[in-house]
Amino acid sequence: MTLRFHNTLTRRKEDFAPIDPSAVRLYVCGPTVYDYAHIGNARPVIVFDLLFRLLRHVYRPEHVIYVRNVTDVDDKINARAERDWPDLPFNDAIAQVTEATERQFREDVAALGALPPTFEPRATEHIERMRAMIERLIARGVAYVAEDHVLFSPTAMDALPGVPRYGALARRSLDEMLAGARVDVAPYKRDPMDFVLWKPSKPKEPSWPSPAGITAPGRPGWHIECSAMSMAKLLEPFGGGLACDDASRNVFDIHGGGVDLVFPHHENEIAQSCCAFGSTRMANLWMHNGFLQVESEKMSKSLGNFVTIRELLATSAFGGRAWPGAVLRMAMLRTHYRQPIDWTVRALEESEKSLERFADAIDFDLPAAPAPSDELVAALADDLNTPAAIAHLHALHTEARARPEAAGQLRADAEFLGLDVRSLAARPGPQAPPERVAEVEKLVAERDEARRRRDWAASDRLRDELATLGVAVKDGKAGATWEFRR
Repeated sequence: MTLRFHNTLTRRKEDFAPIDPSAVRLYVCGPTVYDYAHIGNARPVIVFDLLFRLLRHVYRPEHVIYVRNVTDVDDKINARAERDWPDLPFNDAIAQVTEATERQFREDVAALGALPPTFEPRATEHIERMRAMIERLIARGVAYVAEDHVLFSPTAMDALPGVPRYGALARRSLDEMLAGARVDVAPYKRDPMDFVLWKPSKPKEPSWPSPAGITAPGRPGWHIECSAMSMAKLLEPFGGGLACDDASRNVFDIHGGGVDLVFPHHENEIAQSCCAFGSTRMANLWMHNGFLQVESEKMSKSLGNFVTIRELLATSAFGGRAWPGAVLRMAMLRTHYRQPIDWTVRALEESEKSLERFADAIDFDLPAAPAPSDELVAALADDLNTPAAIAHLHALHTEARARPEAAGQLRADAEFLGLDVRSLAARPGPQAPPERVAEVEKLVAERDEARRRRDWAASDRLRDELATLGVAVKDGKAGATWEFRR
């Protein structure tokens, strides 16, 4: 089967051909671990988890390597450590923040149905590689030392032969990028667009021996971290990395992240990596998911619509109730990953109803189909077309009314999408008011009779009537069972 994905670099869909089918390599920018992840952070997690699942299906699990990094050195981490643990030594306070936040992140995304990546490297584990890359960039003339900082020069990059033009991913000139960017104004910069590879640490801050003969201890800039971690996990095991002189081998298959990372983060990653390794590209395919709004507004704490994954899963902060992880995932998958998404209570309610209907059609005592359907895989192979995939689930649900074995395929396909449908069937509901029981049982019996007559229109009408009473019906070989859910 041919996979086709939209490449941000070329702005078109392309056939995907891995460099090495026995080692398909994917890198995605992960969390900065200083606070609970918000629902916008969940979108790339779900999108690229789905891509990971598809690649594992096509190329076999043992042949796919998925790296999602953890940024554990950052100004925001330092500020949070100082605020929350003022009585601890600073490095111990930082450890308290990063370890707790990383654990929370993993718990939250697991509740969303995300598989663990193959590797989750921490930035602090790869400082030596960052220093080595920086030394190499200085030697190639695209980085320089100024006041204990090391800075990268996009202007110098554009004069270096054999590497891409700076701005090719964002498709903007230096002047356009400068006009639209928030750049640090500093007297030691040769040019406003120059960005930091290494900077001196302030007193108490985490620090390491600096590169390039700088005597003051320091710490890396954000962009160099991802270049070093992707190199360490996706190039070095295959003969690449700093030891490889064959520039064509210093490339991996897919780099992903949110569209907000295209510039400057991903643009700067490309610049560093290609200049350090003398390669024409960092990754063959760049994939980016669209923005997320909450109830048609940009999410922000000032607007009071800032919501974390943890709040959605465990509190009534959004919509007056907690939501199952499968519902949150379903609500994400309803919109194509490259399109902006509007996160609304209504979308969650509709997603929940769909999953409940799927769960009611499945007999979980019977096995699921052994593999996802060709129709589902074909939808995902077309640039992760999740709206088509969800439409296919609804078609299978309709088919299961007349052909019970379709329910097993429905379960398999939903689970391939990472949707824990069983969790919607297993939730205990409130007790039905005694005065309603006789009415409900009468409607359920009428619906059973309609199904025996294969009068699907009447069956659907009666199911809808029961739903308005807060009753969910599950069909089985011995007849229907029902549950009151509100």
